Amino acid sequence: MKNNRTANRRGFLKAMTVTSSIGLSWAACRRSAASEDASLVILHTNDTHSYLEPFPAEHPKYPGLGGAARRAALIQQIRSQHKHVLLLDSGDIFPGTPYFNLFGGELEFKVMSAMKYDYTTIGNHDFDNGIDGLVKHMPLASFEFLSANYEVAGTALEPHVKPMAIRDFGDFKVGIFGLGIELSGLVLDDLYRGVNYTDPIQAARKSIAELKQAGCDLIVCLSHLGYRYGQDRVSDRSLAAEVPEIDVILGGHSHTFLNEPDIVRGPRGSSTLIHQVGWAGIRLGRIDVRFSAANQPARTVTGHYTLGNPARALS
Repeated sequence: MKNNRTANRRGFLKAMTVTSSIGLSWAACRRSAASEDASLVILHTNDTHSYLEPFPAEHPKYPGLGGAARRAALIQQIRSQHKHVLLLDSGDIFPGTPYFNLFGGELEFKVMSAMKYDYTTIGNHDFDNGIDGLVKHMPLASFEFLSANYEVAGTALEPHVKPMAIRDFGDFKVGIFGLGIELSGLVLDDLYRGVNYTDPIQAARKSIAELKQAGCDLIVCLSHLGYRYGQDRVSDRSLAAEVPEIDVILGGHSHTFLNEPDIVRGPRGSSTLIHQVGWAGIRLGRIDVRFSAANQPARTVTGHYTLGNPARALS
């Protein structure tokens, strides 16, 4: 397959099967009969907002849910079972708890680095301590920051942020790019001065063209745009409709708990899967992709883990 990547790319088929939320074990996590060399597990979070500890047991809405230690243990377990795993985040890593007030993001980046996150995009709240406050702790991050529609040239962010990345797994390539929401009106001007917001639709199309040219078999967008709006604003839903070449959109900003991933059908049989897992680290999203080069259906199993009590309904 590796030697015939270009010829076989059009034969990669992705069908979606959806599972519901459960606890720290996942009934749909079955060993595939296909080679692990042609399989990928994508794990993802969004809007964790400095929540490193579980919610208190007496919390009225999320009693005992979440917690970075639970997430880390689960990630480690999944990595021990699968050869190829990507760990991604869709922005707003902070603020939200006294950990950020006291340490300014240092702990959040250290914890994510310990979990071995691969890539994140930048959320509007990640500017809450300004560009300098964000850049101050970026050297602590072992993961990469991606944003295709924030122009950061000439700012302190320039050495730390790039539009996209490619991860080569040998038998397949995954292209990943980030998109952020318009900062004006959400963030004080002085906190992001020099960062220019550009049209996410155009940025996505440009990124996809480059990633396809580089031979990527799967294209993933880390979006901090929000799931859906009732007005003329770019969202994950409208992005999927306008740019059907995206295979997977992992969303953030709107704190949307999707019990089932949304699938937007495009022209000529294409489809884009949208997933978002709420906020505060309550859930860990999971997408399983199996690639096939012999025109056999490649199943994408999607779902999420709830960290804590799985019986609690989430709205």
